[in-house]
Amino acid sequence: MSYNLIVIGSGPGGYVAAIRASQLGMKVAVVEKESLGGICLNWGCIPTKALLKSAQVFDYVNHSESYGIKIKDSSIDFDSIINRSRGVADGMSKGVNFLMKKNKIDILKGFGKIISKNEVEVTANDKKKNIHKTENIIVATGGRPRELQNVKIDGKKIIEYRKAMTLENQPKKMVVIGSGAIGSEFAYFYNSIGTDVTLVEYLPNILPLEDIDVSKQLEKSFKKAGVNIMTNTEVLSVDTIGKGCKVNFKSGDKEDVIHCDIVLSAVGVQTNIDNIGLEENGIIIENGKINVDDYYQTNIEGVYAIGDVVKGPALAHVASAEGIICVEKIGGLNPSVLNYDNIPSCTYCSPEVASVGFSEKQAIDLGYDIKVGKFPFTASGKANASGHSDGFVKVIFDKKYGEWLGCHMIGYNVTEMIAEVVAARKLETTAHEIIKSVHPHPTMSEAIMEATAAAYDEVIHL
Repeated sequence: MSYNLIVIGSGPGGYVAAIRASQLGMKVAVVEKESLGGICLNWGCIPTKALLKSAQVFDYVNHSESYGIKIKDSSIDFDSIINRSRGVADGMSKGVNFLMKKNKIDILKGFGKIISKNEVEVTANDKKKNIHKTENIIVATGGRPRELQNVKIDGKKIIEYRKAMTLENQPKKMVVIGSGAIGSEFAYFYNSIGTDVTLVEYLPNILPLEDIDVSKQLEKSFKKAGVNIMTNTEVLSVDTIGKGCKVNFKSGDKEDVIHCDIVLSAVGVQTNIDNIGLEENGIIIENGKINVDDYYQTNIEGVYAIGDVVKGPALAHVASAEGIICVEKIGGLNPSVLNYDNIPSCTYCSPEVASVGFSEKQAIDLGYDIKVGKFPFTASGKANASGHSDGFVKVIFDKKYGEWLGCHMIGYNVTEMIAEVVAARKLETTAHEIIKSVHPHPTMSEAIMEATAAAYDEVIHL
């Protein structure tokens, strides 16, 4: 059968691109070797949030007396937590399967490889190969955990995030290497359910890509919750001989050892672009990423790439946006190019972290004359009533034009609040328009208005 479009990979970039292409009247197929929904739905975004919710509920139970509720006993059923997470992921994967059928998209099960710009070979699990004709190809094969050269993942004592979601037993002591979103979320999860967690970061601050004030606040909150944090620390090696692990590290001039049951390596992702026919077809790769134009076409006409395999943040919502822009361009529409300066970033530990735009340092380094406002949740009625007063909202504006340069939040439910800022920045909203936009009271989101008012010396509740 011949197609207008074949998408290799069914993650949040691939399946969204396929559905949008079908809406535009294209005959579409998706190649997937595992479960529909890709890493995000099956092993990343969705099941991790299920784990984090279980941790949050357990935390509520353990602190119920502060809400006037006495609970005599509580305990962790680790297997049930893991099974719930897998059940949520399975249900969502079935939902994607329904969407494929609804949109009349063919599913080609197996490993996809580009034979030419108009041919994709699919190798099924039984090793049978079929070649499918197509007018266009989108590579959306995503990423996998990156390994440190001196810390090789063995899947038993040194694990990556997939195994961390399906462990047979809860470890008593865990070392997490890397404090990005994945590392911080798992550090929070395992610490919350009673594992002794040490979070190791090579750079000076955890969540090193976030605004420095946010990083410092999260470190303070994590330490308060009992997470051991080691920054400016390099893991030299991990000895897995014997019962547990010996993590050899260097911090400054000091070398020492941490003993633990298991090590979680969370040092980023690398692209899944091996053996999919890129080199054979002359498709340009730069620094491990597929080189594309503003509409995600490679140097080969009719061959496109989106998501983790191209330059840009490796985030599910970025892949989805890229997929829609890509197929709309293929379909003859005139989509706007994606503004990578207005991509929200979220970390779902507790407290949550959300940000968009420039940090204070980035804005200064870019030469802006800025106004900065901050509103702490200790001054928020809703935050105090909810028992979640840790954190703040920080906003950064250009002093000359009032342009909203960045916003950085840490606190309860802030990942649900950041979209207001994304939309406002998209609409080129100024500071005074935010101040004059009536926010409901009492809400956590009032802090956005209050922080903006603080930047212009108009704040009421500080």
